[in-house]
Amino acid sequence: METTPQSPADEKPLVLLSQPLFPEFAAALAGRYRFVLAADADAAAAAVARVLLVPGLAPVTAEHLARLPALELVAGTSVGVDHVDLDNCRSRGLSVTNAGPAFAVDSADYAVGLVVAVLRRVAAADAYVRRGRWAADGDYPLATKVSGKRVGIVGLGNIGSRVARRLAAFGCAVSYHSRSPKPSSPYTFVPALLDLAAGSDVLVLSCALTDETKHMVNRTVMEALGKDGVLINVGRGGLVDEPELVRCLRDGAIGGAGLDVYANEPAVPPELFGMDNVVLSDHRAVITPESIRGVLEVVTANLDAFFSGRPLVSPVQL
Repeated sequence: METTPQSPADEKPLVLLSQPLFPEFAAALAGRYRFVLAADADAAAAAVARVLLVPGLAPVTAEHLARLPALELVAGTSVGVDHVDLDNCRSRGLSVTNAGPAFAVDSADYAVGLVVAVLRRVAAADAYVRRGRWAADGDYPLATKVSGKRVGIVGLGNIGSRVARRLAAFGCAVSYHSRSPKPSSPYTFVPALLDLAAGSDVLVLSCALTDETKHMVNRTVMEALGKDGVLINVGRGGLVDEPELVRCLRDGAIGGAGLDVYANEPAVPPELFGMDNVVLSDHRAVITPESIRGVLEVVTANLDAFFSGRPLVSPVQL
């Protein structure tokens, strides 16, 4: 990759990368921008770079940002930006963008899939049949219905609002908890997370991870959700006190969980592997070929807007 700063005659704006670009992005953007890995950039390139593009969830620390004195924009490719030192960005007056609504549809679909899979024990029934136990031991035990359940959603943003609409179509009674009520929402706002959990059969996490939301789902919240309650997490692993989640599942304090995210990815608590009331996946909720194309459009629009002096399309409030 080139490591020299952009010259006035160079038509391609310089964009530093926190890590290598996804192949799909590289193929689509190579002709529009000049990409340089931040770790490989020489002092001249680092001194003039105005944009840092952050593919994936690699941490962007104050130390990384300090190397870039001319930086103005940190452009993310994810919805959550907890991997970026936002306090540092705020103090320097940097703009930060994320993926906007690009992942919302697929994440919402996946969250509903996890609800169905956990309540109806889809994965466990599949394993039961594959092991030949249907013929040997008879029918797999009955599991509870989805329709009509009380669903509490934590974070009624792009993802949460779509989860709500989908589960409302199942006849579920939907309520939500967020920083403030959504005036246009038809669903019931619950100011306290503990009260939301106590009044729900299913608790769906779809909010951002911040200092305020870290471990917001602790043992007290899970016990309020109850022995038949189900926890679904398509937000961030750090929203949940993971050791307490393992204990609550082991002790029967909650009825099950559908987890796509974890506290220390790619590590997953091994105690979960043997629990047939838990459905696990590897941070896949957001990713489909269609969503990748959507994120590419958002990233391209943000870069184009920045370099042409227009408003950014998916700015993060710092």
